[in-house]
Amino acid sequence: MSGFITRRTALIAGAGLATLGSPALAQSRRRLTVATGGTGGVYFVYGGGLARVLTEKLPNTQVTAQVTGGSVDNINLVTSGDADLGFSTLDSVVDALNGVAAYTQGGKRDVKVVAVLYDNVMHVVGQPSLNSIADMKGKRIGVGSAGSSTEGWADRMLEAAGLNPKTDITRDNLGVAECANALADGKIAGFFWGGGVPTAAVRDLAQGGRTPMKLLNSDKELVALDRKYPGLYRSSVMPPNSYAGQTQPVSGVGVANVMVVDGKAPAALVTMMLEGIFNNLTDMQAIHPEARKLNLQSAATKTAVAFHPAAEAFYKARGVAM
Repeated sequence: MSGFITRRTALIAGAGLATLGSPALAQSRRRLTVATGGTGGVYFVYGGGLARVLTEKLPNTQVTAQVTGGSVDNINLVTSGDADLGFSTLDSVVDALNGVAAYTQGGKRDVKVVAVLYDNVMHVVGQPSLNSIADMKGKRIGVGSAGSSTEGWADRMLEAAGLNPKTDITRDNLGVAECANALADGKIAGFFWGGGVPTAAVRDLAQGGRTPMKLLNSDKELVALDRKYPGLYRSSVMPPNSYAGQTQPVSGVGVANVMVVDGKAPAALVTMMLEGIFNNLTDMQAIHPEARKLNLQSAATKTAVAFHPAAEAFYKARGVAM
């Protein structure tokens, strides 16, 4: 549990932003935790860079990036008080708010958005013999870490392709780095990964040349996804040369990534973190290619999930129409 959370009453109760800078607090360094993702994904890089920027730019503050299983872990961590800020896909946030899918145990989570970041793209990676998701039938497929947002999204993609995700494939619950290694070693025929472009593990697999691979188009599945989950998923095109050997655009499915906090997170904490981010936007945009998309207007984009009130107030104070 982060130091800010465990000492929340002492640091925040009855106070505004001025309290965060009070002389009494100067004697104890604030400790915050950012829940990121696995080491092969963009969340890990983005979250590590965010922690570095906030540590360098916020006075008397130490921010730590925590390696996690991704969206589901992150939402559970922020709503349990074990992290202050986390990364998640929008569909996973909606599931959490409704207490369904990976969040059935424990019920609904109170989680709020503080910034919209970039779109995750569903990477459907396969051996050259695969031409579509439907071709995965009867094969061993990596579907993401158990309980992760990638796993939930992969199951929805398989269903959209007319397959039963529980019986029509042999499932391997592997993170993206493990999936890349397993495909290279011939242990799986393909895998799903919902992440930013480029994702390090997929990039390394494509560059390594240890085994032939291809990125499959999955735009056909979007129609069925939108029918069942309206407004959550959208068309995405991976430009040519996003990965070594990928000379043609890859059409597929995307979903928004967001930064989230517990619904009851103190307004002072939310405002402080957003000021740390947007007062140092150039440093933030240098973290990763996906971070270049970050700006005040895009971060305040309305989604199916409510913003934390302090985040909404922050953007309006910066002149962003919401």
